[in-house]
Amino acid sequence: MDKARIYNRLGKIYDRINNEEDARVCKDIPDDVCRYTPLNYFLIIISNTLTQLGDVLSNPKTVLAWLMNYVNAPIFLISFIVPIRESGSMLPQIVIASYIRRMPVRKWVWVVGSLLQFVSIAGIGIVALHFEGEKAGWLIILLLITFSLARGLCSVASKDVLGKTIPKTRRGRLKGYASSFSGVLVIVAGLFMIFKTNSDTGIEFYGIVLFFAASLWVLAAAVYSGIKEYSGETAGGGNALKEAFDRLNILKKDKPFRNFVISRSLLLSSALTAPFYVVLAQNQLGTDIYILGLFIIANGIASSVSAPFWGKMADTSSKGVMVKAAIITSALGILVFAVISWVPFLRESSWFYPFTFFILGIAHSGVRLGRKTYIVDLAGGNKRTDYVAVSNTVIGVILLITGGISALVSLISVEGIILVLSFFGIAGAWTSSRLPDVED
Repeated sequence: MDKARIYNRLGKIYDRINNEEDARVCKDIPDDVCRYTPLNYFLIIISNTLTQLGDVLSNPKTVLAWLMNYVNAPIFLISFIVPIRESGSMLPQIVIASYIRRMPVRKWVWVVGSLLQFVSIAGIGIVALHFEGEKAGWLIILLLITFSLARGLCSVASKDVLGKTIPKTRRGRLKGYASSFSGVLVIVAGLFMIFKTNSDTGIEFYGIVLFFAASLWVLAAAVYSGIKEYSGETAGGGNALKEAFDRLNILKKDKPFRNFVISRSLLLSSALTAPFYVVLAQNQLGTDIYILGLFIIANGIASSVSAPFWGKMADTSSKGVMVKAAIITSALGILVFAVISWVPFLRESSWFYPFTFFILGIAHSGVRLGRKTYIVDLAGGNKRTDYVAVSNTVIGVILLITGGISALVSLISVEGIILVLSFFGIAGAWTSSRLPDVED
């Protein structure tokens, strides 16, 4: 089948799922690039689906934490893996963006970042098979730092490539489909782990899981390299660090962007509460491996079911999605606090925790899709790269500060932490409602 027929077939599928009729909507991208929109649309969906599944199979809150404990790594090293993975990919972005801005075509930055993530996760698998104790722990930490920096490359580049290749009012739906497809694959992974509960799952099994996860980034890089990206704006050749600090002035001068960063910071509550739902289940039901499988499945179903709807809503009002998702997160947290404190028959129920995690997964999916769509639509041209870099750098600092929140467990109850984070979510819903609309 020749390229023209492939493009024509992809165009028909694209028009059908996006309800395009007489003329394709191509807001804020050149007309000569519009004909490649269907191809780029599906290539981005496939690559995002692969990397999101890889993220689940190498999740620091579950797989990597278990792995480090299995190889007898020191506890103090295990406590660093979540902050490093999340904030390590965000903090350097303000400097990375200075170099990326000089590149007229930026998809190759994403490809390089994806290949580096493959090397990092595969390296962790090798370390798990051949090292133990503190040495294994430090090697995993070093590889996780590399992984986080590579994620930073992909994060900055992906937003810009998305903005250059996919028109407004179609970006949220794209993200929704990618999350939905990866959610289905996550369900399969969770069922597989439950199936393996009664068999011998030694270190070799988890090594294979990590190698498989690593291979997904290679496949994603190959798919992403096929995107048709036109040459965009470039910045001058100034000093990267100086440009980085100068770029922070965006927070001072750009009020809509500053308010978005404040809202995004408060909306971190949807992500920060997730591990405490797991801790509650462990405290009440025990630590059998099937419980972890149930949580993985619940999260996968939540993404699969809700992401397309959130994505479609985000194309109409991305700030509205942020508000609704934050309200769900906060209301759920308050409900869970009440149940744990005063409703013993629900507190001891085995279905209650996976169900609440399912609802939280729906809400968190909305928060992520809403804020990702909002920041891409808010910016234009080179401002998009700057917005993503500054926003992620600030959030990285906040994550490091809140990374020690687990220490509060010794001072207040787990459900108390969920309640406190729910109040942050309420504040995030209020600040998000005051953001300007960016879809028109």
